[in-house]
Amino acid sequence: MKVTNQGDVAVYTVAGASTSRLPEWLARQQKRNLKNDPEYQNRVEVLQDFEFEEASQCIRLSEDGEWIMSTGTYKPQMHVHYLPHLSLSFARHTTSLNTKFTLLSTDYSKSLHLQSDRRLELHTPMGCHYELRIPRYGRDLVYDRVSTEALVPSVGLDAEGNGEVFRLNLEIGRFMKSYHIDVGKDDGVDTGLQGSIGVGAVNTAAIAETSHNLAAFGTSIGTVEFWDPRSKSRVAVLGGQEGQITALDFSPSGLSLATGSSEGLIKLFDLRSPVPLLTKEHGPGFPIKNLIHLTTVSQEKKIVSADKRLIKIWDEHDGDTWTSVEPAVDLNDVAWCKNTGMLLTANEGQQQHAFFIPQLGPAPRWCSFLDNISEELAEEVRTDNYENYKFLTLPELKSLSMEHLIGKTNLLRPYMHGYFVASKLYEQARLIANPYAFEEERAKRIKEKVEKDRATRIRGNKKVKVNQKLADKLLKRQEKRGQVDTNAGLLGDERFAKIFEDEEFKVDETSAEFRSLNPSTRIDPGTGGRGAVVDSSDEGEQDSTDDDSESEDEIAAPKKKSAKDDVVMRVSSSNRDSRSARDTALGSRPQKAGRVNKSRAGDVVGEQSVTFVPESRRRKKEQEEEDAPQPAATKDRRSDARRSASNNVFRRI
Repeated sequence: MKVTNQGDVAVYTVAGASTSRLPEWLARQQKRNLKNDPEYQNRVEVLQDFEFEEASQCIRLSEDGEWIMSTGTYKPQMHVHYLPHLSLSFARHTTSLNTKFTLLSTDYSKSLHLQSDRRLELHTPMGCHYELRIPRYGRDLVYDRVSTEALVPSVGLDAEGNGEVFRLNLEIGRFMKSYHIDVGKDDGVDTGLQGSIGVGAVNTAAIAETSHNLAAFGTSIGTVEFWDPRSKSRVAVLGGQEGQITALDFSPSGLSLATGSSEGLIKLFDLRSPVPLLTKEHGPGFPIKNLIHLTTVSQEKKIVSADKRLIKIWDEHDGDTWTSVEPAVDLNDVAWCKNTGMLLTANEGQQQHAFFIPQLGPAPRWCSFLDNISEELAEEVRTDNYENYKFLTLPELKSLSMEHLIGKTNLLRPYMHGYFVASKLYEQARLIANPYAFEEERAKRIKEKVEKDRATRIRGNKKVKVNQKLADKLLKRQEKRGQVDTNAGLLGDERFAKIFEDEEFKVDETSAEFRSLNPSTRIDPGTGGRGAVVDSSDEGEQDSTDDDSESEDEIAAPKKKSAKDDVVMRVSSSNRDSRSARDTALGSRPQKAGRVNKSRAGDVVGEQSVTFVPESRRRKKEQEEEDAPQPAATKDRRSDARRSASNNVFRRI
């Protein structure tokens, strides 16, 4: 049994397919695969063979509550189930498809069937007892027990241009004068014929059997006509409906009438007023197929309405939806087991459906065991709230050393892939299995609190794959600005993520481009390698407050220096004195033997080291004073930038 909850009302699927709309061939394949399953072979269905080969058309329950008759296809046939045995009593084939049928007796022994080929067939337990044809196609079939007449609303017009409801008197055995119903005119068609395709019809009929016995007929023009079977005359007409009238039903008191239209609109009328008491939309917008007045076990008045997709039960007074059922396939007919909570359907699927609603009423007498089953299922469903039970899977149950209790106590209830365990038993078992659970929980909460506090602190350096120096520089700036998150700014921008992840974006500090953009770097003399070393003056710039105003987007561009901050690169030797620096020409190099060495005093010979040393401001000022132009009389020839051509030297580069 599959249970679905619509609000606080539980609906149990007693028979029929699951709610998933599977193809019929797939459902049959799954059923064939289960034939070798011992559990499936020992399973007992509520109603055996409650199905047709293709689809079911109509379903009725006998007045004594012991028989179910249903018709379907293909081939056209009828099935009769004997409910005390929960099995199929017999099946009978017919020549044409059954449209509607009604039971004439309190059991199945006498039934009248309206066939799709304009025939009426009377059936008995031995077979088809008699058949006759009607002039036009019938749309519905009802039986008036007081006058023993079968009323057949039909489609088309008679010789006088009116719709007809054929009356077959079963006691006399002949047709009586028909009821003439106004279904509109059919222009351009001769009288006496059925009419064109769009001709009007009498769609449905209803009789108030338990009260005044009035007959109501719904038409295709949206009107409802009331006829008195005693005087054989029309007593009232109810008009102004939207669409065609497709379903009618009297209340047990006979004072109200429910109408259903082809547009999915339901109206509830008091027979003493033409204004509807209640108007309700069924939902999907399909034509209404069934309307049933019923009373719940708590004496609440409800109405069942059904179209081809949905069965809905709603309150008769305010129209609030009480519950709804959506079967797996399209519906053709719905029947209610009187004074119970059972609903049966005839549908397009292979299997017919049976739904049990405990809050609607008790289970029928032939399946009274459903009450106990539904109570047990309801107890298990309530445990989903985990109020008094804890759900554990089998591995979790074994970890608590409780697998030996399976099947030996009610404190462990199997449910789906695990077990519901009483809360007290679960707490005791967990304490025995792990006596240090309290200390572990306390340590866990302390750790969570520490991690939460740690997240508010300034974090350390962030490790990246490439360009670690650039990342550290950005983090320092964020710390000065008071930003805690290390993923903020440029480090957290996805557009620049590859700068710190992809090797192709690695900054080569030994390249000429990097040196030209960062002139404050020099070769590290300590390592002797080619790695670039940032001068101390650059570190001072990083610590300055001027960097706080720089944007992160300008980090790749070098900072422009003023003229006074330029670094002068000079050539110097190990012999330093107070004299002014002078360039060293190629002639000062060591000469070969036999040549005159014209090097002057103060020149340096041998190996020389070239370094880029930034000069202080004071020394630079002194150098500027020394390089200032002097008078020609006092100018030293040795300090002149031009050399004598006789020395065969290059001009200063």
